[in-house]
Amino acid sequence: MKHLHKIFTIQTLLVIAVLLMPALLHAQGPDGTPGDPDAAAPIDGGLSLLIAGGVGYGIKKMKGKRGDK
Repeated sequence: MKHLHKIFTIQTLLVIAVLLMPALLHAQGPDGTPGDPDAAAPIDGGLSLLIAGGVGYGIKKMKGKRGDK
């Protein structure tokens, strides 16, 4: 029975933490302006990795089909 009480307490604390998280985490400052206006988000970084991964996967699939024939 103590074990269930401990699990219930941990679950309750996790739910409270998740519900309070939006109040603690802000994408913008309190006045509505971004934190650093000079900081630019790198858009190409993830996109180039996805394209490279897709090309590599395509090459792997093509080599696999050649081996089946």
